[in-house]
Amino acid sequence: MSKSLSIIGCGYVGCVTGTCFADMGHEVTLVDIDPSRVYSINEGHSPIYESGLEDLIKENRKRICATTDLRTAVNNTDITFIAVGTPSNVDGSINLTYVFNACKEIGEILREKDSFHVIIVKSTVFPGTTDTQVRQILEEHSGKKAGIDFGLGANPEFLREGNAVQDFLSPDRVVIGADDPRTANVIRDIYAPLNPQIFTTSIRTAEIIKYTSNAFLATKISFANEIGNLCKTLGVDSKDVFDGVGMDSRISPAFFRTGIGFGGSCFPKDVCALLSGARDCGEKLNVLNAVIATNEAQPLRLLGLLKRHLPNLKGKTIGILGLAFKPDTDDIRESRAIPVVSSLCSEGAEVIAYDPAAMDNFRHIFPHITYTSSASSVLEADAVLILTEWKEFEYLDYSGKIVIDGRRIEAARNHATIYEGVCW
Repeated sequence: MSKSLSIIGCGYVGCVTGTCFADMGHEVTLVDIDPSRVYSINEGHSPIYESGLEDLIKENRKRICATTDLRTAVNNTDITFIAVGTPSNVDGSINLTYVFNACKEIGEILREKDSFHVIIVKSTVFPGTTDTQVRQILEEHSGKKAGIDFGLGANPEFLREGNAVQDFLSPDRVVIGADDPRTANVIRDIYAPLNPQIFTTSIRTAEIIKYTSNAFLATKISFANEIGNLCKTLGVDSKDVFDGVGMDSRISPAFFRTGIGFGGSCFPKDVCALLSGARDCGEKLNVLNAVIATNEAQPLRLLGLLKRHLPNLKGKTIGILGLAFKPDTDDIRESRAIPVVSSLCSEGAEVIAYDPAAMDNFRHIFPHITYTSSASSVLEADAVLILTEWKEFEYLDYSGKIVIDGRRIEAARNHATIYEGVCW
């Protein structure tokens, strides 16, 4: 049975969530404070760079509308997802301002609404946030009780940028956090068309499942890089090592890709938030502290390899292939290209960069480096650094070049005149 849903926030999570729910047959109202995003969606365009999303918006325009009017959206729907941003504070904790502001407005709207309305937190928040602070704000401003007069739950997302639509429509699992059965059943019914594997638990447990999943994957990457660094010293190919290790059914090969580390909007932010929250609880997470330290040091290894061949970078032209934190996205949040380019600039190098999607975003941080319209132009530099594994980089002619590869591009490995892989 189709439901009437409102989604607050039209970023990666909110826009993908709302569009995919519409594709499942639900009526969806997307809400955002940015009029340009609202206009884009209503015109059938995606406000974000995400593979397949714009086509899905166009296919489901009859079931999707976007607005800046939160009151109308909540009043005309039965279920509201909160999918606003939770950016990092300076100390690594998450900033919950957007979540709390949304809850305050929702609570005031619920005060005037008679029907049982369900609010689901999809934003990533530290365990205990929803069943304490969010609940308190909603109850205070609505004059109603969670679990009795309105529903409250958590439904964390597990979407990979560049593959988010497929991840939503073909999920490994759907985690439902609810402390009353009525809310749990409502969330379960929404996802029923996907026939997914559903794990139902408490709100607080659902929240920490999200953090634990991302922290474990980040740990695998940093562990792989530490072993990869040792393998390079020993003259061993780390890919062969992890191909063998990954055959163990207890371990699996996923995320054993050595390189310059992880970035993006989730892993760095979520690990740091978990560390910050644990400190507030009097716990020290030694393993995760090491994960972050390893990840921060990894891009500097690439620069060390470059200096083996060009000891003095001042006045040298260094080409950068890839600026996004991963391929198939324009997202540069916590991209490993940021510390690399920053270090190159501080040493007086001239930087020429190319990325198929992320140059406009990167230009906001580094307006003074040179951006080129083709990958082949980058190869004219004194040395080339590969920082994102875009598919098109596999077909370049690296012969005659000094290449420092942070992402294991086989063409560079096989054909560069001087080749250095970061940790293989």
